[in-house]
Amino acid sequence: MTSYLIVSAIAAEARYVPDELPTVITGIGKTAAAVATATALAGRSTEDLVVLNVGTTGALRDGLSGLYLPSEVVNHDINADAVRALGLDPQESLKVEGGDGTVLASGDVFVTDPVLRAKLAERAHLVDMEAYGVVYACRRFGVPVRVVKHVSDSADEAAMDWPALVDASAKVLGEWVRSEIG
Repeated sequence: MTSYLIVSAIAAEARYVPDELPTVITGIGKTAAAVATATALAGRSTEDLVVLNVGTTGALRDGLSGLYLPSEVVNHDINADAVRALGLDPQESLKVEGGDGTVLASGDVFVTDPVLRAKLAERAHLVDMEAYGVVYACRRFGVPVRVVKHVSDSADEAAMDWPALVDASAKVLGEWVRSEIG
């Protein structure tokens, strides 16, 4: 029987997730997300476990709104070409099973700059600050993960209103979780 672990950056994103589901609040950023996820996975049986990373996302391309299940997460703030030139694999792109084909750029930068937004949009549809860390930790533990993101803003100056926008996204995310786990 499948069991679920909900992973979100902040409590407000998981506010409407059913109370009976174990939930990990990671804090902001890839490092915090990876450490909190790994700690949670190390402390429990991972047999038949699926991690659901639920949270908000910024749209990097005009016209994107609603709920997405990215098929790939990209670590956008690593100098991957330089790391590869050293003969190492930066693993800057991780595939996610069961996705919808969208690509999520994940990094430790809260994107509000139109120049950065345009650059990231060349490679990705969406942006967040934690999914890469969550997916990376789950891969290390051999645990399936699904990334579920709701567009809260357009990753521009308006993103500074994010605190006021989280609740609307959290409601949609909670509904998705309830329908997914049946």
